[in-house]
Order: sequence, then C-alpha cells, then structure tokens
Amino acid sequence: MIIVTHLILFFNTYLKNPVYEVKIHFEFNEHRPDLKGDWNEDKHFQIFKRSIKAGGRRYVFLGTRECQAYVESVEYDQTKGYYDDKGLISFGTMVHGFFYPDESGKDELGVRLWQPKMENGIIKFPKPESCSLTRTLKSMKPKNFALDEIELAETLLNELGLEGDE
Repeated sequence: MIIVTHLILFFNTYLKNPVYEVKIHFEFNEHRPDLKGDWNEDKHFQIFKRSIKAGGRRYVFLGTRECQAYVESVEYDQTKGYYDDKGLISFGTMVHGFFYPDESGKDELGVRLWQPKMENGIIKFPKPESCSLTRTLKSMKPKNFALDEIELAETLLNELGLEGDE
C-alpha cells in the first residue's frame, strides 16, 4: 500500500512587474492586391492608436492564461530593464507564427519556427519570410474578401461625421 500525503504537480515562477516595449510598423499583404484600395497606412495607424488607448484588441497572455498583460502606450526606451546589460540569452526553438494561404501565396496552412536570442534586453523579431524553419500543417485555400464586401473605415468615419486622425 502506498500513501501519498503531498503531491506537487508543478512549480510556477513569475516575473515581478515585467515591462515589454514593442516597436511596430505596417506592411500590407502583397498577396492580396484585391485589397489594395484599403492600403491606407494613416487609417490603419489611427485604428491602431485607438486600439492601444483602449488597452488592445485581444487579451494578451505572457506564457499562461493566468499571466495577463495590459497594453498601453509608452515613450520607447525610457525605462531601464533588468536584462539591458545581461549579454546574450538564447531561448531555443519557438513558434514565430502561422502562415495562411492569403499571406504566403501557397494553398496551405503552415507554422514558422525561429530561434530567438535576447541581447542586452532586446529581441529582434524577424520578418516572416526570414524564418527558414517552416512546417506545413495542412492544405487550405485562402479566404475570399472583396472591397465591396468590406466597410472601409473612411466610409464609416464620413457617415459618423468624424475625422480620421482622432
């Protein structure tokens, strides 16, 4: 007979007050020339600014669901980070993202892998096409979108009597 009086299934380690600063830029999907009429960088930038002001568009989790992040605008490179002078740290192989047919030009869903490294607190996230480790997950056709099926932000703003640069 075995009696288990204390069972530890796992340990969690949590960061205290982590801060992640992220620089972004826009790149329109060259595989969707049918949506070129919506390639308005200022429009998408204004949407992005409103999204950040509202705390983001989706919940952000740092590793696990109980570690929820909050999104806010910051002055970049104003906060000293713990890892800013720690040298090179490798994280092994991780998922970079998925590639969909309308983003890759191929009729398949796939995953991109990469081997991130942090140097003095900075992780440089490569462009999707720079990832050499890829795996096809399944065959898939692209979703069809047409500009006449999408309400353009400019149209909605005009209907509401609002300016695009709020």
